[in-house]
Amino acid sequence: MGKRIMIVDDSGFMRMLIRTMLVKHGYEIVAEAENGVVAIEKYRMFKPDLVMLDITMPEVNGIEALRAIKAEFPNVKAVMVSAMGQKPMVTEAIKAGASDFVIKPFLEEKVIDTIRGILDNK
Repeated sequence: MGKRIMIVDDSGFMRMLIRTMLVKHGYEIVAEAENGVVAIEKYRMFKPDLVMLDITMPEVNGIEALRAIKAEFPNVKAVMVSAMGQKPMVTEAIKAGASDFVIKPFLEEKVIDTIRGILDNK
């Protein structure tokens, strides 16, 4: 069985793009969320092996969502998804407990390599 992943992004198109990419490589998408509030609820419900979190989202951003999830689930594995030029936010995300990050627009190989690197080091 493939590793279980949750995708969090306020863009439905980005979620679809990431889902297609991950499913093609044998990952199971157990949940999707469009903002940090929903992400926290769904993480509690599904407890995925990894969460891909967009940094910039309405209501609760990815960094705040990661902090909230990590407070309850200290072993959470998270890959932050960031747009070009958000280096200070990426640094903040790593401090908040992110395992790694990928920059949009991203290359499929980079995303898969990043995820494999985290999940294979359990």
